[in-house]
Amino acid sequence: MEGSWKGILAVLVVLAGLAASGSSYQIIEGPKNATVVEGSEAHFNCTISQGWRLIMWTLNDVVVLSVTPTEPIITNDRFTSASYEEGGNSVSEMIIHDVQLQDAGRVKCSLQNSDRDASAFLSVQVMGELRIPRGNLVVTEDKPCNVTCHASGWIPLPDISWEIGVPVSHSSYYSVPDPNDLQSAVSVLTLTPQGNGTLTCLADMKGPNAHKSVTVNLTVVHPSWGSVDKAGASLPTWAIALLAVSLSLLLILIIVLIIIFCCCCVTGQEEKESSYQSEIRKSASVKTNKETVETKVKSGSENKAYSPDEPRTTELVSPALESSESSVREQQRNRRPYQGPDHRWQGPAGPPQVSFIMASPRTVRNVTLV
Repeated sequence: MEGSWKGILAVLVVLAGLAASGSSYQIIEGPKNATVVEGSEAHFNCTISQGWRLIMWTLNDVVVLSVTPTEPIITNDRFTSASYEEGGNSVSEMIIHDVQLQDAGRVKCSLQNSDRDASAFLSVQVMGELRIPRGNLVVTEDKPCNVTCHASGWIPLPDISWEIGVPVSHSSYYSVPDPNDLQSAVSVLTLTPQGNGTLTCLADMKGPNAHKSVTVNLTVVHPSWGSVDKAGASLPTWAIALLAVSLSLLLILIIVLIIIFCCCCVTGQEEKESSYQSEIRKSASVKTNKETVETKVKSGSENKAYSPDEPRTTELVSPALESSESSVREQQRNRRPYQGPDHRWQGPAGPPQVSFIMASPRTVRNVTLV
């Protein structure tokens, strides 16, 4: 029992000695902020006075490395340590290999049995792709053209510039973020080339010495009238306007001619139909007159008292005219005054005689009805 109490007192004394010795060292200078490119290395230094027993390095509040005066305690191969003396103090360096984007955050150096610590911030940049989509270019001499450069997958977005290795009469460029991708940017170069050469697109990261470039060849050709594109582009504005007006007038003229042609066709068809109907009516009239004459001839005989001196005609008046004339004679007989009895001898009564007025006013033909 007495021996156990003596062991406990010895442990307490050792702990008290460690606490007393730990209180005599401190962090003189902590790590500094660092910005690195993804895939590279990051270095952080922590300067501590003599007498330290254990240094702990944490990344985003997770212990990734522990260092003792004799050797480091490594739990992850990406985190290693280096130690050296500087002005009577100890310097502990933590090295992060193959830095990843998720490593960005707070880096802290702390001492065992001490509430003193020092921290810094790690920034990680991502260098993405840089490309000119069309590759090597063939353009027309003294004709403005655009060249586009795409930077995709960059964190943060880089500064894009151009190096022009061709003779030009004018050049300018602008860069804008891609609205569809927050990690991409587009730069457009406008130039009027006058000779062959190269164009280089440069993307520079802020902070570390990180940049990327892409180069394409530019070939200049003379304007050719054999090409539809170039021939159309070489026309002056007034010629294009005159051509447009001429085509419009030609179209209007064609429409007018089509309308006139249609009207003429319709009119000709109507005249043809009218002539055809007239011929039909004329044929019907001639046929009717012929039938009437034949009927009259068959129904009666010629009068013997017809004077042969007068010219004969075969034309007869129409039935309507005959009926009208008969009606007139009947009215005249009815209006004739009474003259008393006529005692003159009259021969035997014969068949009534009917006179027909022919189509010619000079020809009268007497026909005796049976």
